[in-house]
Amino acid sequence: MPEPDAFDALRDRLARKSRPAKPAPQADHAPPASVWAAIGRAVLGRCPSCGTGKLFRRFLKPVTQCASCEEDWSPQQADDFPAYVSIFLTRHILAPLIIALVKDSDLSVAALMAIIFPLAIVMMIGLLQPAKGAIIAVQWWFGMHGFPRRRQDTSG
Repeated sequence: MPEPDAFDALRDRLARKSRPAKPAPQADHAPPASVWAAIGRAVLGRCPSCGTGKLFRRFLKPVTQCASCEEDWSPQQADDFPAYVSIFLTRHILAPLIIALVKDSDLSVAALMAIIFPLAIVMMIGLLQPAKGAIIAVQWWFGMHGFPRRRQDTSG
C-alpha cells in the first residue's frame, strides 16, 4: 500500500489538471510613464497600471484585482484622505464664486444659501471617487501600504 504522501501528491496533481487555466494578462497595456499619468488614469476610474480595467466596482469600493492586467489593488489604504481632498478642492473652487455672488449680486442670504449649499454638496460627492482613485494611484506608484515598489529611482 502506497504511503499517504504519495496519495496527497497524486490528489494535488489531479486537482491542478482539473482546474481551468487562468487567462493570461494582456501584454498590450502600456504602463504609465509617470505618476501623473497613473493619477490621470485613476481619476477617470481606470486602473492606474494598464488604463483599461475598472478601478472601482461600486462608487467608493475599489476592485480587488484589475480584470485586464490582474494588478492587485487590495493593499490600498485611502481611508478618510479622499474626503479631505474633496472638501479642500470644493472649498477652493467655490470661494471665488461665493465672493463674486456676495459682492456683485443683491441676492438675499436665503437665496445665497439655496445656491451655495447644494452646489457644495454635489461638488464634494462628485470629487470623492476621483480623489480616491488619485490617492490609490499615488500609493501604487510609490510602493506604499503594501504595494510592491516596482520603480527604480533614476536620480544619480
